[in-house]
Amino acid sequence: MREEEKKKVMNTEKEFLRSAHPIEPAMRAQIMDALRDIEAKNDVSVLFACESGSRGWGFASPDSDYDVRFIYVNRLPWYLTVRPRRDVIEVPISGDLDINGWDLRKALGLMRESNPTLLEWLRSPIVYRDDMVAMPRFRALSEAVFSNARGWHHYSSMAKKNFREHLQAGEVRYKKYLYVLRPLLAARWIRSQPGVPPMRFADLAQRTLDAARDATLIDEINALLEVKMRAAEAATSPRWPGIHAFIESELAANAAEPVTPLPQAEEAGLDAFLHETVLRFDKQEQGAAHG
Repeated sequence: MREEEKKKVMNTEKEFLRSAHPIEPAMRAQIMDALRDIEAKNDVSVLFACESGSRGWGFASPDSDYDVRFIYVNRLPWYLTVRPRRDVIEVPISGDLDINGWDLRKALGLMRESNPTLLEWLRSPIVYRDDMVAMPRFRALSEAVFSNARGWHHYSSMAKKNFREHLQAGEVRYKKYLYVLRPLLAARWIRSQPGVPPMRFADLAQRTLDAARDATLIDEINALLEVKMRAAEAATSPRWPGIHAFIESELAANAAEPVTPLPQAEEAGLDAFLHETVLRFDKQEQGAAHG
C-alpha cells in the first residue's frame, strides 16, 4: 500500500483498534459436529475448545483458516499405564478447518511451564466448549502458576525472531508486522503488570498503548489492520515506517532491560485438579454405562 492510500485508511478509522472475529453459523455448526465426532472416536470428553490464530487475535483475512484448539480428558484407565500414550489428537485438515487438541495432563504440564500457546487459548474471545466445573479452576490455576519471566522471554524472543526473519525486505507481508507487534505488546504488558496478557490484539494494544501519546502509531496500526483484514494472507506492501520505528525501539528496550521475575504459586494444585477432573468424568462415564 502506498503512502496516500495509508493516509486515506487512517482518516476513516475512529476506533482505538480494529478487531473482528468472523465465524459463520454454518462453520460453527461444523466445528461443533467435529468436536462431538472426536469425542466418540477417541472415547474422550472435550473440556474446552476455542479459536486460535488470527481469528482469535482479531485480524483474520478473508482466506484465513479456522484454527480450532481443544483440551480433553481421557477415561481413568488411560492414565494408569506404565508406557506413556499419545497425548494429542490431530485431525487431518479439511478445507479451511484445522483442529487439534491436547490431553488434560499434557495441558497441565504445559501450564506449569507457562506455555504461552496454552495461555492464549484460555483467553480466546471465540469459545466453542467450556466445561462449567473444570475451566474456571483451570484458568485460575493458569494465573497462579504463571511465570512472568518465562512469558516475557517467550514473547520478546518471538518478536525479535520474527522481525529478523520477516521484516527486513523492502516489501513485507501485512500479517508479519502483526506477528511482531502482538508479542512485543504482550512483553510490554508482562513488564508493566502481573498476570497473563490478553489474547485479543485490540485489548492488548488498548491496555499497553496510550491513546494520546501513541496516536500516530495507533492510526498506522489501524490502517495496517484494515487492509490486512480484507487482503489475502500472502498480500504484501512496502514497509510501514511508523510501525517499523516502534518495533526497533521496543526491541532495543527489551534487550537493554529484561523483566524482573515475580514469585509464583506452588504447583501442588495442578496434581489435585488432574486427579479430581479425571475421576469426575470417569464416574460420569460409569453412571451413563449403568443408566
